[in-house]
Amino acid sequence: MGNKEEKVKKEEVKNEAEKKKKEETKKEENPKVSMEDKLQQAEDKFLRIFSEYENFRRRTQKERADLISGAAADVYKVLLPILDDLDRAKDNIEKVEDVASLKEGLELIFDKLTKSLKSNGLELMDVKEQDFNADEHEAITNIPAPSEELKGKVVEVVEKGYTLNGKIIRFPKVVVGA
Repeated sequence: MGNKEEKVKKEEVKNEAEKKKKEETKKEENPKVSMEDKLQQAEDKFLRIFSEYENFRRRTQKERADLISGAAADVYKVLLPILDDLDRAKDNIEKVEDVASLKEGLELIFDKLTKSLKSNGLELMDVKEQDFNADEHEAITNIPAPSEELKGKVVEVVEKGYTLNGKIIRFPKVVVGA
């Protein structure tokens, strides 16, 4: 009987060893499974975030384009009445016998255009007889200064400069006294 008991004990030890081995194998497999799950979850999260970012980028691009086209439409709406005035002036230019009234009409249209552009933030840069500044003026040429006080100053404006909401959009082209 001793042999039988030893065999049973050996089998029990063997079975326990196999159980432990199976448990260790399961434990080793579980970390693999959980790591794969974590990797899959991370990939899913990345794809969702990337998709959200792409949607955000497209939406803001569209909003920016809409804003720009809306701003352009507002400026054109301001200019349309002036275009109508110029069209009427062109149609009546043959009928006008008095040059003074034609001149007055054109001055009114010019004033209307200037006021409309000014109401949208456009300002004329007044630079005549100011010190020349290379950051704000584009020098076309230098000429001898007509007087001593005009040396280094803007003597003549060849092309007017403009600012839009404080930012220079066209630099004035000037002649500088030397």
